[in-house]
Amino acid sequence: MRAPIPHLLLAAGLALPTAALAQNELSNFSATGRGGVINTFATDYQTIGINPANLGRATNFKVAFTIAETGVGAGSQSLTKTMFKHILYDGGQSLTPADKTLLTQQLTGENVLNLNADVTTLGLAVTLPNGLGGLAISNRQRVVGHLALNQNAADVIVNGKSAASLQPYYAYASGTVTPTGKTIGVASFLEGTAIQAAWTSEFNISYGKQILDKTGFKLSAGVGYRYIQGIGIADVRTTGGTLYAYNALSPLFKIDYSKVTTGSLNLESGTGLQPVGHGNGYDFGLAAEIGKMVRVGASVTDLGSMTWTGNVLQAQDQKLQQVNSTGLSTYDVINEISKQFSNTESTLFTYEAAKERKADLPAKMRLGGGVRISQFFEAGVDVTLPLNKVAGNLTSTFVGVGVDYKPLHWLKLSSGFTDGAGYGKSLPLGLTFVTPVWEAGISTRDLVGLLSENSPYSSVAFGLLRFKIGSTERE
Repeated sequence: MRAPIPHLLLAAGLALPTAALAQNELSNFSATGRGGVINTFATDYQTIGINPANLGRATNFKVAFTIAETGVGAGSQSLTKTMFKHILYDGGQSLTPADKTLLTQQLTGENVLNLNADVTTLGLAVTLPNGLGGLAISNRQRVVGHLALNQNAADVIVNGKSAASLQPYYAYASGTVTPTGKTIGVASFLEGTAIQAAWTSEFNISYGKQILDKTGFKLSAGVGYRYIQGIGIADVRTTGGTLYAYNALSPLFKIDYSKVTTGSLNLESGTGLQPVGHGNGYDFGLAAEIGKMVRVGASVTDLGSMTWTGNVLQAQDQKLQQVNSTGLSTYDVINEISKQFSNTESTLFTYEAAKERKADLPAKMRLGGGVRISQFFEAGVDVTLPLNKVAGNLTSTFVGVGVDYKPLHWLKLSSGFTDGAGYGKSLPLGLTFVTPVWEAGISTRDLVGLLSENSPYSSVAFGLLRFKIGSTERE
């Protein structure tokens, strides 16, 4: 069975025409304006997935809630802005031989394309009476994608069966492919390649409480739990000579599994967003206030695992197979990647059905420090470290410095400087319109990335329905 793994990646690409790996604060427009720096800033439902201990900090709102806060982003460290636009917007434009050579070069890299979209459909936080702390709940939709290609993979995607990297094993001449008798394993041929995408729906609950109150020092602790429904997953990686590959896709993607001939498939049929996996996640955090201005926080998030039980296909390392694709004639790169791993023609390797597949969640350690000078100015620094390399996690450590400044009582400006997480250096910017009850805003993770020819990064986060009841300017 030729497995349709990157159809999910294709769907993610099509879903983000305006547009990172999973940094769930992208659906938080105020945090996005600080480049994702949030650990010491968040106090309400924004603490979910970040640091639940902040719910135990002294706040003055009774209820805070939001509806449909949204963020989307796409970036590359190897593509130029021109090439980036061609792939996302001009897939039908024809390629010249020179274009194909350049495209092969730019598709080779550890961060060829990173995509993500986060939507907080509902977030709600309540300050409990009598010093009992704070409670928050939310539902969040996440779609993430990551593409890394070694030179062999990029060559095959662009040039198909005529790729120079294939000729030692399958010689191509006069329209005919001939095995040479020399073989190589898929893992060795694709070493360093990663094609990852995931779509999940999260139902979250977090609780935090102050556990120590001394003069000049306050300490809070918090815990969070999430039930996760998996709409789809695709995870193909080759590292250290090992192939790690599986996928499970909801009936939403309309994949034909009738030709599965090996293994045992738990066929999940139906319509819509029917999940094909379920999981449980946990967050733990501590937050301290030192004096009146300094705040620090530490948390571990997304501990736990997902078990994919429907439409699961997996692969082990095997002999590199013959490719029949003629490669690219246009910039339709995402579709060609999908074809190379689909059941439409001879591709690089085959898959077999499986009963289930268990995978760890994208666990992260988050560290933060901040200083709040007044209600008009606050600054902080965040460091986020990925604790594993599963689909949906950061590709490298994230480091950021962020600031909030209110030049007017109704306007908050956010900015900072960040680096890492597969996106390189960025200069964020955010605008938030503030009243005592209602907030609305728009922001981008990287202003420079919107304009730069190298390392392009397009992102936007926005929200119109963020409310706090019982709040004042003091927080």
